[in-house]
Amino acid sequence: MTSWLFLLVCLAGAALVWNVFRPIRAGARLSAVSFFLGWLTGELALHHILWQGVATVVFVAMGALDAWPGRVGLAIAIASWAALLFHTVRGFEAGRAVARALEEGIGPGAGARTERLEWGPILAPFPIRHPDVERIRDIRYGRATAVDLCLDVYRPRSAPPGAALPVFFYVHGGGWMIGTKDTQGLPLMFHLASQGWVCVNVNYRLSPHATFPDHLVDLKRALAWLRAHGAEYGADPGFVAVGGGSAGGHLAALLALTANDPEYQPGFEDADTRVQACVPIYGVYDFVEPGGTWHHRELLPVLERHIMKTTLAEDPKAFEKASPLHRIGPDAPPFFVVHGAADTLVPPEEARAFVRALRERSRALVAYAEIPGAQHAFELFPSVRSQLVRNGIERFLAVVRSAQVGEGQARTGSKGYEPTHSEPALQEAQKL
Repeated sequence: MTSWLFLLVCLAGAALVWNVFRPIRAGARLSAVSFFLGWLTGELALHHILWQGVATVVFVAMGALDAWPGRVGLAIAIASWAALLFHTVRGFEAGRAVARALEEGIGPGAGARTERLEWGPILAPFPIRHPDVERIRDIRYGRATAVDLCLDVYRPRSAPPGAALPVFFYVHGGGWMIGTKDTQGLPLMFHLASQGWVCVNVNYRLSPHATFPDHLVDLKRALAWLRAHGAEYGADPGFVAVGGGSAGGHLAALLALTANDPEYQPGFEDADTRVQACVPIYGVYDFVEPGGTWHHRELLPVLERHIMKTTLAEDPKAFEKASPLHRIGPDAPPFFVVHGAADTLVPPEEARAFVRALRERSRALVAYAEIPGAQHAFELFPSVRSQLVRNGIERFLAVVRSAQVGEGQARTGSKGYEPTHSEPALQEAQKL
């Protein structure tokens, strides 16, 4: 009996590993389950091997190898562990993918120095924190429908008084209906703050109680608050980059592409809501044809019923206005689009179409990194992939910031920096 039970446990572990390499893409429910299991197994591969190893030792001590099913189970377990080690090593491909993206989007030399890793957080990923970073929680930036809207600020503990540090503004995901600033974006927030950034992680109203564009209005209100009060926390409100994952990637892209649009700034129409760069990660970019690149058709009913509160047939213009793909203009800020090649929730084809449109219509820098083996939400743990992508994001933002101030431009207070994107500035930035 012990041998058969051990075999079943090993087969279950092997199925989890198989799902990492061959995720299910058809059907919203199956793809969601496939994502969740593949995400936990793939990004915590070493920990998966550890718990399976402990279980194997227990089963062997109980006599699991006394019969042939146990010996078959052990062979399956060893093969599974080898596959997970391969997947872990494959994570280093993220560094090469990011380097290629920066080289193609910015120029020769831009992809240098994206490979450094911190093994401590990889081996012990929880809790996610950094000793050099101070986190200030639950700062109220507004109020809507009797609910306080709050954000967290991450900043270097060693920042001198009066420091003016560049800002990274993060938007959490969760399908526009769940999610929180307390659980998403943390590895990126702590890392950038440790490198001299002020990072802001924002909560906003969620559907189904909120109806689009409530989500975007809240984020613009947070950005206006940052421009007015960021200096109190050591931020330079003249350079703000925005990013986010999944639905947060969608909203971050919209925030970047609807700068100063009074339709989304009721009561604060004069506030400056421009951003200087955008880094959407595995985002959704098209509400008009959500089935065009998706492997299932369930997204549109969710958008109609819970997010937009209208149908595409009744109000196609509303869906177009909510689609970053349809809001791109020549004055879009620089973009670094990141997506996982193994994403089962939002297919990489969605990101590719968005990047093609950016390169056709925008005058700014556009870089695109498609990360081999990466699932949706891959960067929420400080894994190998997460760290290498994080390093690339830091590099991209440094290049953009240097390009925008590299020719001696003066700071202009709440109005921010005007992007120059001049060739001499970019060449200088690439030396950093």
